[in-house]
Amino acid sequence: MTERRCAPCADDAVPLAPDAASCLLQQLAGWSFVEGEKIIERRYRFPDFAAALAFVNQVGALAESEGHHPDFSFGWGYVTLSLHTHSIGGLHENDFILAARIDALNASR
Repeated sequence: MTERRCAPCADDAVPLAPDAASCLLQQLAGWSFVEGEKIIERRYRFPDFAAALAFVNQVGALAESEGHHPDFSFGWGYVTLSLHTHSIGGLHENDFILAARIDALNASR
C-alpha cells in the first residue's frame, strides 16, 4: 500500500464493510480499531519530545500532500495517530493507504 496514493472520495462513498476493513488492517503492523471499526489508531514511541515533534511535522507534510489528514495526539516520547474519513463517518481505503505511508516514514527515520 505504500506505493499507492490517496484518492478523493466520490460523493456517494460509504465506509468500508467490517470484513474489508479487517482485511486491510491485517496488512498494517501496530494499528488497531477504536470506536468499533470506525477509526484506526497507532501509537509510536520516541526518545524525547523533539523527536516526537519532528515525526508529527513529517506526517503533517505527508498528509497535506495526500489531502488526507490524521488526528494527532503527542507529547514527550510519543505520537498517537488516528485515521478515519470524516466525510463518510468511517473508514475508507485512503485511511489504510495513509497508515502504510506513515509507517514507511517511521521506518526510514
